[in-house]
This record gives sequence, structure tokens and C-alpha cells, in this order.
Amino acid sequence: MLHIVLVEPEIPPNCGNIARTCAATGSELHLVEPLGFDVSDRAVKRAGLDYWHLVAVTVHPSLEALFAAHPEAERELWLATTKAPRDYAQARFSPDSWLFFGKETAGLSLEFREKHRDRCVRIPMVDEARSLNLANSAAILIYEALRQNGFPGLLGTGEMRGALP
Repeated sequence: MLHIVLVEPEIPPNCGNIARTCAATGSELHLVEPLGFDVSDRAVKRAGLDYWHLVAVTVHPSLEALFAAHPEAERELWLATTKAPRDYAQARFSPDSWLFFGKETAGLSLEFREKHRDRCVRIPMVDEARSLNLANSAAILIYEALRQNGFPGLLGTGEMRGALP
């Protein structure tokens, strides 16, 4: 199972969109505090997130707490950052990868990126673009990791399956 980690996310719709992608792909969502929004049952219902019950969500008080609870994350992590030396297509994701994304306004900390420099990947874009939207970035990396592993547990066909003309 893929693990998606949002470190100090700030914008509720981004988290909601990423949660929906996690629901559709069977990926687990980890949120590292502080959060820029409320994820209580009441707040989720008020926001109309009718798929939230399909997502395994864990809130961690810090990165240190996440790694203490999940030491395996250290071995399988990938950090998404516009500052990475290589693009995501060069990464070899495992079925149990942990994909880390930083907060919208600042990304992942320099200290965290430097500690895992060899596990930093970026999404190619033109020089003039600062970054992609967080939810779009997460979707790109989630589906690349799933593609590399044969889309485990996901439907391979839609209702139009059958012979093509």
C-alpha cells in the first residue's frame, strides 16, 4: 500500500482532493501537524466529503512521531520537491513507498531534503513556473508509483471493456 504524507498542509481543498485520490487508489493518507484546517468528523461532514470514510487517515503531531510509529517509512520514502536533482521518472517506487509532500507555501524543509537528498524527485516544468498545485503533484506521483507496480488492487477495465473496433 502506498502511503501519502502531507507535511503541514495549509489549504483544505488540496487535502480534500488528495484524500479523494487516496480513496480511489487505496492509498493511506498521513497528515503531519500543524494543519491549516480541521479534519474532525463534524468538519468533514460540513465540507461534504462523502468519500472521507474510504480513506485511512492518520494525523501525526510531527515528522519525528511519524517515523517513530512507522520506522519502515525511512527505508521507502520519496520526497517531492521542485528543488530535486532528478525527475520522478528516474525513481523506482515500491508498492510500499511513502511519498512526502510539503506545505503549499514553503515545501519540505531544507534539513529534511538534505537528509534524504538521494530520495528527492521533481516533476519537470518550465523555468518560469514556480510549482504545480499540491493535489496535482500528489496525483502524478501516486499514479506513477502505482503504474510502476502494475496498479495493484485497482480495476484494469471500465464498463466499456470488450473488443475495440
